Amino acid sequence: MSALLTVQSLQVQYGAVNAVRGIDLEVREGEIIALLGANGAGKSSTLNALVGLAPASAGKITFKGQDVTGSAPERFASLGMTLSPEGRRVFGTLSVQENLLMGAYSMRDKGEIKTAWERVFDLFPILRERREQFAGTLSGGQQQMLAVGRALMSNPRLLLLDEPSLGLAPKIVEQVFELISVLRKQGVTLMVVEQNVSMALEIADRGYVMASGRIAASGTAAELRNSDTLQAAYLGAD
Repeated sequence: MSALLTVQSLQVQYGAVNAVRGIDLEVREGEIIALLGANGAGKSSTLNALVGLAPASAGKITFKGQDVTGSAPERFASLGMTLSPEGRRVFGTLSVQENLLMGAYSMRDKGEIKTAWERVFDLFPILRERREQFAGTLSGGQQQMLAVGRALMSNPRLLLLDEPSLGLAPKIVEQVFELISVLRKQGVTLMVVEQNVSMALEIADRGYVMASGRIAASGTAAELRNSDTLQAAYLGAD
């Protein structure tokens, strides 16, 4: 499998705070990659930097063979990389349909937009039923579906999911992870930041463990499942 995304020596700094400290990682076409680590390890800052929402203070980001370091956030959707952020962040006073259209802002072909609609509604039938409803009145699980659906509207090759199961009931969490597997079968490559380590490693091909802004370990899901470094990263040990 060829590399879809390559990150070299990436650093993200907020004032005097070094959130990401020179990490290297790679995402290959068709993979599911888990990005693991305790709160504050730098995972969300990494994802935000990959789509231009946080400035990279150093390093290089290559997507589909192009150097995209420092690109404006709006460029990434048209290139084929989108982020479903932590906390869902739907537009509560807009309808479900309007939220989804926000995800298709980079698309001009009406036929492609219609195809994207149908794909999202096939994945999430409840969104079809509630397409005229204000997003802020949906349940937490339905808002998560909407956030993922909005990210899918631009037909991404690489979908970044930041804590997709956060705050959801166990039954909904299972549905979220089933969805991730379905998306991979549809040809979407995924990088998933997830606190539910056991479920993340069940669906992932490979993973990276972050601690204090650095990559503390990497390997196949099976290797990480048995890694002392993974346990240490969550316990805060060296």
